[in-house]
Amino acid sequence: MSAPTMTTDKVAEPRRSRHRGDVPRPRGGSFAKALRRNLTAHGFLIGAVLCFSFFSWYPMVREFLLAFQKTEGGRTTWAGWSNLTTVFNDPAFWQAWRNTALFTVLALVLGFAVPFLVAVVLNEFRHAQGYLRMLVYLPVMLPPVASVLLFKYLYDPGYGLFNEILGFFGLPAQQWLQDPDTSMLSVVIAATWMNMGGATLIYLAALQGIPGELYEAAELDGAGVLRKIWHVTVPQTRLILSLMLLMQIIATMQVFVEPFLLTGGAGPEGSTTTVVYLIYQYAFNFNNYGAAAALGLVLLVLLAGFSAVYVKLSRAEDE
Repeated sequence: MSAPTMTTDKVAEPRRSRHRGDVPRPRGGSFAKALRRNLTAHGFLIGAVLCFSFFSWYPMVREFLLAFQKTEGGRTTWAGWSNLTTVFNDPAFWQAWRNTALFTVLALVLGFAVPFLVAVVLNEFRHAQGYLRMLVYLPVMLPPVASVLLFKYLYDPGYGLFNEILGFFGLPAQQWLQDPDTSMLSVVIAATWMNMGGATLIYLAALQGIPGELYEAAELDGAGVLRKIWHVTVPQTRLILSLMLLMQIIATMQVFVEPFLLTGGAGPEGSTTTVVYLIYQYAFNFNNYGAAAALGLVLLVLLAGFSAVYVKLSRAEDE
């Protein structure tokens, strides 16, 4: 008898080893895993949203409601347009807007142009740039009260440094903060020195992004310093200049700290009474929170209009 032979009809299949990746994953687990992985990021995001809601959005909604309400004897009732009527009929309302407009114009002449010129000068230095930047930004790091005390000493009519300089050149001394004609200019000078550091660094960063070939081409064409600034520097920084102009207008129309600390808010003959200081008076001196909210709403609408015009012009230029 012959030994049984193995037939070739059935070939043994090799065993496949199962890996963890071959195991089917349950549906819906990827979202939970991603949520657990990003739990920290979601926590920070929720915290930021809550902070903005509580400290920014809720006060804006509350101000809008207060502008049309009146509180008397602990009872709050709807007042309609009476708060706005009270504000518009107040003579201090128009004086505050005139002073705010004057401050804005003077701040644009000094606070907008001076930081840009300082940035142009700093951009030409090749050594000690870090030290110079720190020196320019130093006033921003000082507390506002310390800066105001410094300028009160400089403006002192008896022994102030500014009057000493005028006396050195044979000019008469000035009553800087006590004269209605010079009080607003004095506030603008102090505010420019206190806040110019941040704008200067922003302009300096924009200037360092301009290609040097453009200046070399301008020199070959015989352009001087002023022509290079006008035809090269300004066009290349047009976007940042327009953005800083909008931010400057919004910031100057909300000025409060400088006139409040330098001149007590109102100033001589009300020459430094600004819109925000008038809001402060309505709320904390007259206890008329409805009128204060109404005036704040007017300021909000005006600033929103400036922002809308800027966005529209920016889109038109991009197109």
